[in-house]
Amino acid sequence: MEEIIKIESLNKHYGSVHAVRDLSFSVKEGELFAFLGVNGAGKSTTINMMCGTLPCDSGKIVICGADINREPDMIKRNIGVVFQNSVLDSNLSVVDNLRSRAALYGIHGAEFGSRLDELSQLLGFSDFMTRPLGKLSGGQRRRADIARALFHKPRILVLDEPTTGLDPQTRMNLWEIIGQLRKKDGLTVFLTTHYMEEAADADNVVIIDSGVKAAEGTPLELKNKYTGDYITLYGADENEVRSLGCPTQVLGGAVRITVPNTAAAAELIRRKPELFADFEITKGKMDDVFLAVTGKKLAGGDEK
Repeated sequence: MEEIIKIESLNKHYGSVHAVRDLSFSVKEGELFAFLGVNGAGKSTTINMMCGTLPCDSGKIVICGADINREPDMIKRNIGVVFQNSVLDSNLSVVDNLRSRAALYGIHGAEFGSRLDELSQLLGFSDFMTRPLGKLSGGQRRRADIARALFHKPRILVLDEPTTGLDPQTRMNLWEIIGQLRKKDGLTVFLTTHYMEEAADADNVVIIDSGVKAAEGTPLELKNKYTGDYITLYGADENEVRSLGCPTQVLGGAVRITVPNTAAAAELIRRKPELFADFEITKGKMDDVFLAVTGKKLAGGDEK
């Protein structure tokens, strides 16, 4: 896959605050890319520079083969952004909101109607298309936000904490829709999120801390590098488990130990097979990765 986003040595200052410092990463076309960091880490600043709404102090941004400093309009035509807080007018209906936004891209008349039909079927907002945005549920508003971001057929969809505040079922439904878009149109998705189960499904992850890239890799690579494996033993004697010499946690009806990797787990099982009559091995989570990399917890839901 070709690189659709390439960031090189990006810097941004706000007075004495170095918000983004020497940041470099790339995103391949069609990827689900997760960009993680606590609030204030530099995520929004980076996105604003990518979208051309904030100038960088130094560095290079190339999106869809265009340099942000030379062809900003081309880049804007290829990016759609879904913000955490809706930018649509709560007093207007969904269709009127979309009509006004489409007009900014020169989409009118039959072309508007055709695209509206296509998106309403895909995103499932036909039933509430004529209702004011302010009267809709959180999930319905988010569907309208995604439709706005996709109306001009961008190649990249930026999702800035898109599911914050939504119930688990609505979150799952929205991710099913995004999955369909990626499969159907080859859409590249650039995600920021506080829900680690969403980051765990990404093709590639960058963790940013205080404006600096702190870690990069696939979820599996990051888990293997920054976390161990967990062995949960059921019905085992706590003292005997502690004799293995591993960090131990007593759970309801079970004892869990932490080992560096799967090879270490296999060695323990060979050494004391009688303790492992009933057990399971699980990888560390992205929450554990984030904590190990930054020393901070990223608030969110349960994750894989």
